[in-house]
Amino acid sequence: MPTPSEEKPAVSFLSIVVTVKNEAAHLSQLLDSLAGQEPPFEIVLVDAFSEDRTPEIARKFEELHPGLLRFIQAQGKRGAGRNFGARLAKGDYLVFTDGDCVADSQWLSSIRVGLKSSKVVAGKTTTIGNPGYVNLERVELYQGDVDLTYPSCNLAYERRLFEKLGGFDDRFVTAEDIDLNLRAVRSGATIHYRPDAVVYHNTRMNLTRFLIQAFWNGYGRKQLTEKHGQLWSRYRYRRMLDTQKTLLANVRLIAALAGYFTRLATVSGTKERIRPEPAQRPVTEGATKG
Repeated sequence: MPTPSEEKPAVSFLSIVVTVKNEAAHLSQLLDSLAGQEPPFEIVLVDAFSEDRTPEIARKFEELHPGLLRFIQAQGKRGAGRNFGARLAKGDYLVFTDGDCVADSQWLSSIRVGLKSSKVVAGKTTTIGNPGYVNLERVELYQGDVDLTYPSCNLAYERRLFEKLGGFDDRFVTAEDIDLNLRAVRSGATIHYRPDAVVYHNTRMNLTRFLIQAFWNGYGRKQLTEKHGQLWSRYRYRRMLDTQKTLLANVRLIAALAGYFTRLATVSGTKERIRPEPAQRPVTEGATKG
């Protein structure tokens, strides 16, 4: 929660953008957690043509909360879905989360406080579910002292900056949020971290799904190097190895490397390879914590 000493921010209209596909198992929990957030806000839910009860759940919520939720169906990867939702959003600030998350009751209030002083705000994402997966940390990537791996399930952008950056790069299979954060920081933006803006993220339900996710995460990290050049020096190797001591962590690492080298082997020298970004001006701001 915001500390009592923090000045209460002017209430700004926020647009919560959510992309989903086959999230019937979790969507009701997410929407219920969003319904009680600090107003004013809207929810823009972009569904990639789910084949389960996701559309039914969304439409029922839409009926129960008139004017709060807009349900749209559009095909495409996560980045494309988020960009589509952002274009339809009414707010000057865009707040992103995912269909398998649950927001803390003070989440949007804390995000709003952060947006008062920064154009980019990242909250704390807490993994819940199978203890073996919960204890695994994300593999951090840095620009200077700035962690770029704050995930888009708990991320907010000023709309003008988001549009200036061109939104999410929809060519990415994963890591589109890291790419966006990297471009934002290189443009001079600050990533303001709010540990009190908490979102709970459900882990993958079984080992197979978990390893598939790890594979595609590694695939996306290779896409990052295609676009931004060599990034190996930006990883904190000692910290990475300190958090990769369990058998499950090492299996995840192997799956991610398989994804990385699959991308390398299949698109090298082809038109599908993401071309490098032109050089940007040096970073003028870094990350702040509040």
